[in-house]
Amino acid sequence: MSSSAVVTRPEANEYASYYEKYISLVPDADVVETLARQNEEVLALLGGIPEERAGFRYEPGKWSIKEVVGHVIDAERVFAYRATAIARGDRQPLPGMDQEEYMAGSDFDARTLADLAEEFSHLRRAGVLMLRGLPAGAWSRRGVASDNEVTVRALAYIIAGHAAHHVQVLRTRYL
Repeated sequence: MSSSAVVTRPEANEYASYYEKYISLVPDADVVETLARQNEEVLALLGGIPEERAGFRYEPGKWSIKEVVGHVIDAERVFAYRATAIARGDRQPLPGMDQEEYMAGSDFDARTLADLAEEFSHLRRAGVLMLRGLPAGAWSRRGVASDNEVTVRALAYIIAGHAAHHVQVLRTRYL
C-alpha cells in the first residue's frame, strides 16, 4: 500500500452479494498483509500433501486436489486483473469467469502439485506487490465485473476469501 492508506472492510454495496461468503472469511486486519500471510499458509498446506495424493477426488465428478489449486490460481489471476484494471481507472465492463469452462480448458492433473504451488505463490506475491503500490484513492474505485459493480478493496477481500474458502474445502474434504 502507498505509505498511509488504510483499507477497511468493504461495505455490502461494493460487491455482489454472492461474494459475501468469501469476504466473511477474511479477518479484520490489513488485507494486504493477510494476503501475504495467506501465501505462506497455502504453501505450507500444499507442501504437506504427497504428490501421489494430489490427484485425489473425494467423490466421483469432483475436482482433484490439483484441480482445486488450479481453480484458485485461475480465479486469483482473474480477480487480480479486475483489481488492476479498476484501480487504473479502466471503465470497460469486465467479463465473468465460468469456472467449468476454465477447468475444461486446463489440464492441472498433468502438472505436479509443487509446480502449481509455485505458480500460486508467484501470482500471489505479484498481486500483493501491486496492491501495496496502489495510491489511497484507488481502493475505493468502482468498476463492473461479471455484470456487477465492485470496488478494488472488495476485490482484495474476495481474493483472500476465495483462497480461504478453498483451503477450508481442501482441509475438510480432501485431507
